[in-house]
Amino acid sequence: MGARDESAAGGETPSGAPGTFGYRGTVACAAAGITYRQLDYWARTDLAGPSLRSGAGPGAGGLYSFRDVVILKIVKRLLDVGVSLHNIRAAVAHLGTRAAAELAGITLLSDGAGIFECTSPSEVMELLQGGQGVFGISVGAVCAEVEDVLRRLPGEEPAGEAGPPRAVLPPGVVDELAARRRFRAG
Repeated sequence: MGARDESAAGGETPSGAPGTFGYRGTVACAAAGITYRQLDYWARTDLAGPSLRSGAGPGAGGLYSFRDVVILKIVKRLLDVGVSLHNIRAAVAHLGTRAAAELAGITLLSDGAGIFECTSPSEVMELLQGGQGVFGISVGAVCAEVEDVLRRLPGEEPAGEAGPPRAVLPPGVVDELAARRRFRAG
């Protein structure tokens, strides 16, 4: 897989995605379809971890970007079909250099020996003409799936100059604990 010279910020999201929010581990797990144990292990082994804020252990408050969650879901799919860990690490490293907006136009194909990025139908056809069985993942479809799930889950604005992170709930979702605190205080 060839790396591109461009780099991107971890919090970028494609147009219409759930903002530049960060997502806690439990939300990232729900959106990627993995267990918290997998998430923790992948972060500890540097397979796929949070780019907005890293935690120092289980439950330490890592904050995952939209792109991070997409990569988690791709890792799960690649592991599920038996792609080697070496090839998955190469794919993750490559996807990590891409802007979130670029991910939608990528298809990952594996012929069992390697993983290839295709950005056009002609590149896909070229690999298919090799005659080997090929497994493919439309990264754009994964982005859409993750985006749909994240729209229904709470996100968090990463800490910046304005102060500590602030939880952001989707429209219509009520934070019952915060409502009780306001009721007691007011």
